[in-house]
Amino acid sequence: MSLTNASPEAAARAAKAASFALASLPAADRNAALETVHRALAAARDDILAANARDLELARKAAADGALSEALVSRLDLGKTGKWEDMLQGILDVRDLEDPVGKIQMRTKLDDDLILERVSCPIGVLLIIFEARPEVIANIASLAIKSGNAAILKGGRESTESFVAISTVISSALERTAIPNAAIQLVTTRDSVAQLLAQDRHIDLVIPRGSNELVRYIKESTKIPVLGHADGICTIYLTATADPRGAVDAVVDAKTSYPAACNSVETLLVQDTALLTVFPDVAAALAANGVALRCDPASKAIISNIPGASIRDATAADFDTEFLSLTLAVKTVSTLDEAIAHINTHGSHHTDAILTSDAADAERFMNQVDSAGAYWNASTRVADGMRYGFGTEVGISTNKIHARGPVGLEGLTIYKYKVRGNYQATAGYGNGDGKTPWKHEKMSF
Repeated sequence: MSLTNASPEAAARAAKAASFALASLPAADRNAALETVHRALAAARDDILAANARDLELARKAAADGALSEALVSRLDLGKTGKWEDMLQGILDVRDLEDPVGKIQMRTKLDDDLILERVSCPIGVLLIIFEARPEVIANIASLAIKSGNAAILKGGRESTESFVAISTVISSALERTAIPNAAIQLVTTRDSVAQLLAQDRHIDLVIPRGSNELVRYIKESTKIPVLGHADGICTIYLTATADPRGAVDAVVDAKTSYPAACNSVETLLVQDTALLTVFPDVAAALAANGVALRCDPASKAIISNIPGASIRDATAADFDTEFLSLTLAVKTVSTLDEAIAHINTHGSHHTDAILTSDAADAERFMNQVDSAGAYWNASTRVADGMRYGFGTEVGISTNKIHARGPVGLEGLTIYKYKVRGNYQATAGYGNGDGKTPWKHEKMSF
């Protein structure tokens, strides 16, 4: 890893060349590099958190002036309970995962001495552009190394001190490993993003981590494929058959455990028959946890007397808003079909859940909701690479090609076809007279 001052084109070209060497390194070398990075970051904890505190001080001043959102400040805080530990553990979790490179996915005998295989391989060069979230550096560097991909990382100015501190430690650590120097590069110059997005000859995939404005800008500004999501408008559908205690736990967790996260719930759909049964306790628990509720008339009428609750009329725009704060839009629906239609129209195809004891309704919900994650009786906050057992993640994708949902090692590999033959040519094959038919025999692997 290196903090590079090279031009964006030179950095991309160097990363491309390094990607070929990295892709051929044995898993033992890649795992050893991850262990070295883990040790180095653990030893530098105090220095890195001090740098992060300097970023936070400036960010909080900017937020007070209205220049930064509170959600971004929250994402920037590396000292938040468990965040540092999760970052370090994620490196070891990635190390312990099965090697994703070189896995045979299919083997077919086309003819005697003519064998076709489909084999997993790295994508090549990743460009990761992120705002805040300094842990992204360690997460993505770990996943890139393990999956055999080169990576170029560009952080936002609000995380500069943290970015430089973490990257300096990782860079020094990787110099003691077999990882090619240009395989993991960190770019700090402010005007480099547009130039990097133009490097479609050398960069294979762009992964944005940040606001919907950042993601939209990137998608509109490059020919390189983009993996990610713009919004995290997650919805929970609360039905009359939901377990009352479980519903309180799931909804409160989904809204309050980390409101600035993209998998935090932003809309609560309430079945009309649940308004007088399950919903009041859920609403009271949300209010007790400081959640401001923006309600439609039917739901507002039921909970208007909750002591100390912040309740106001919802607007149409509220159901298309990612609040990233302790604010929740509430809407009453009559049927499962109405709930599904609302989610598919107003959601962001990220993660949505139904709380119900009706298995048939749950399965129909999960089949018909057009989202990367569809849950039955679970908090939307489960949508996370670490919680899925991916070690960590480069982000969550709402794409419908390649990777979808939390993207870990598998999402950073593609495949290639390998054919091993004996100088065969195609002219002699076919179904006519004198032709040799293709065998197309499936083989074990």
